[in-house]
Amino acid sequence: MDSETLLVHAGRQTAPAANAVSPPLVRTSTTVFDSYDAYKQSQSGLVFDGPRYGRSGTSTTFELQRAMAKVANTETCIATSSGLAAITAVLAEHAGPGRHILVGAGVYGPTRVFCDNVLIPSGTDVEYFAHNADVTSLLRESTSLVFVETPASLTMEMWDVPAICVAAHDRGIPVACDATWGTPVFFDAHALGIDISIHAATKFINGHSDLLLGLITGTLDALAGVRAYCDRSGTHAAPDTCWLTLRGLRTLAVRMERHQHSALAVAQWLQSQPSVRRVLFPALDTDPGYKLWQSQFSGAAGPFTVELAPCSEVAFTYFIDGLSLFGLGTSWGGFESLVMPAVPHHLRALAAPANAPRLVRFHVGLESPQDLCGDLASALAAVTPGT
Repeated sequence: MDSETLLVHAGRQTAPAANAVSPPLVRTSTTVFDSYDAYKQSQSGLVFDGPRYGRSGTSTTFELQRAMAKVANTETCIATSSGLAAITAVLAEHAGPGRHILVGAGVYGPTRVFCDNVLIPSGTDVEYFAHNADVTSLLRESTSLVFVETPASLTMEMWDVPAICVAAHDRGIPVACDATWGTPVFFDAHALGIDISIHAATKFINGHSDLLLGLITGTLDALAGVRAYCDRSGTHAAPDTCWLTLRGLRTLAVRMERHQHSALAVAQWLQSQPSVRRVLFPALDTDPGYKLWQSQFSGAAGPFTVELAPCSEVAFTYFIDGLSLFGLGTSWGGFESLVMPAVPHHLRALAAPANAPRLVRFHVGLESPQDLCGDLASALAAVTPGT
């Protein structure tokens, strides 16, 4: 069954009981059982997979998890309170004194902050590697996980995911991937060899910029340890959040096609502007990662990064403040277009040196690409070489 059809029909098992198209929203802290035997059975079952206690989920949670697992073409899914909660759960479960974790350079800023400020001080050897590094030579006997994000956050480098998976699996090492950018619509992570796929459903999967949610997919075996970690640490998703995300999931394929169409139009237009040095977007045939993107993705998402010509802080401020259709915010994946200085997470509040090249991340939403280009043209007038 095509993913477009699965997005519409998966996760609707409980809808008929309510005579509804969509499953009902079920909120509860306490799950009540009909018998002692039923209670005992729930406690011995798979946590986050059936009724047990409110923290373990309700039928609303389970509907979303079943739907996401089907769309991702794998066995199971765990919902968490945010994308970062999903990332840290996967990393923490594979961390510990004496363990070595390989992490792709350029991952989401808070991912690196967690590694640097939590995992390394507690004894985990975290090693960052470049997108073009020979992973085989970096693997050790103590390596417990390889973690990548593709494309890389902000800098948009592409990773040779199948090659990384082959190298890691030859040593019995699992591979986890932050696959938020492509979603299961454009990036079939598990088919490429990824053991654990992570999505900040806050972004495209929900698509409406009104919640925080993380989703982790994989086989039951691959997620066994992560599931136990999430249970121990109280990582869970609220039913209301899951219900809204399930609603957003229905239109994911349609929205992703529109994001791709508009993002390519805007990116190609930006390439022709004199105040733009380069556009970092692997879906462009001029990008160094284009061939890898072509071989691993079936489409392109809305976020990409632009390097502007050197300009003063004043001119850069005029540019950002001169945009009216691009909101200034740190997220992406919603229906609205966004802009953000593309600087590392811990440096976002600092001013860049005078007349330095400026990296800017855009998320192209669902507006008309012609209107977005017009908005950019007006704002770019403030950014001219040498100002």
